[in-house]
Amino acid sequence: MPESISNHRIGAVSALSGVPVSTLRVWETRHGAFAPHKSKGRHRLYSDEDALRASLIKQLTAAGHSISTIAALEANHLNALLMQQRTALRQNQPPPAHAAPVTMAVVGVGMAARMELSQQSMGLLSKPIQITEILEDLDAALDAPLTSNPLVLMVRVNSLHVNAGRDIQRLVQAHQFQQAIVLYNFGQEPVVAALKLAGVKVRREPVSNTELGELIHSVLWMDNTPEVSDVQRSGLVPPRKYSDETLNRVANTTSQVLCECPRHVAELITQLSSFEQYSQDCLNKSTEDAHLHAYLSTVSGSARALFEKALEMVAQHENISLEQPSAPNRTES
Repeated sequence: MPESISNHRIGAVSALSGVPVSTLRVWETRHGAFAPHKSKGRHRLYSDEDALRASLIKQLTAAGHSISTIAALEANHLNALLMQQRTALRQNQPPPAHAAPVTMAVVGVGMAARMELSQQSMGLLSKPIQITEILEDLDAALDAPLTSNPLVLMVRVNSLHVNAGRDIQRLVQAHQFQQAIVLYNFGQEPVVAALKLAGVKVRREPVSNTELGELIHSVLWMDNTPEVSDVQRSGLVPPRKYSDETLNRVANTTSQVLCECPRHVAELITQLSSFEQYSQDCLNKSTEDAHLHAYLSTVSGSARALFEKALEMVAQHENISLEQPSAPNRTES
């Protein structure tokens, strides 16, 4: 994995990872766990990956791994070991269905470090996120097999341009992520709009940990008990399934038994989809009531997904096609 920028002093790495400074120094000097760069002022500077590795090493040593055997491993290898440890623990002591973690692939080492180190401040402990894949950038993500089949894609990019937007959509389609979240610094509005239309949650940095937690909460089901519908079993609010064009066609289809259900269900889905997007937009703009809009987005998205399931039952009963119109081929300029 290519090196990330070194800009943290050892005290910052300690604060981020929860590992005492004295322990970090022992891991570095005795076991070669870190190779910090020196600033012009001769300060030792550590990278985001160093902070992430420190956190992972802490968890692994607490689980019984010897520091001497894992100190030299890269973050993705450490993360794989931690996954194996957690999988074995879940097999021995199965958690309740509502406590099962949501698996995530993260593009960007700095983003992975932030997710790993800040879940408490993001308020994600009741709905834990398990990072199963750590990828350096979009090129690495497109080439990676992602054998763990994570449910969520989290992408952190500086520039959200046409090629980046195209690569993100290719990534989502290739691995069938159930939800995707993109954070960016600078972006082209048509690209942002296209991603949102494709069901991707897009936010412009800076985003605080609290705001990021609310954004993640907005794509999680509030209740994931075994009694709820199959569409909720993954613990995620599925992205929108049917376009306005398809719903409008269904709403205007004459039923052979003069039943108004297709029209009513299609119209309800349209309204819920609109409110879901409205809540997401409010979540983007307002920090004061972000929790409320995250809740509203989850409620409307959950209801929309359930009504999409209902629409499929109605369509099957009434012999109505729900086939989506093919997207026109586009050539890049």
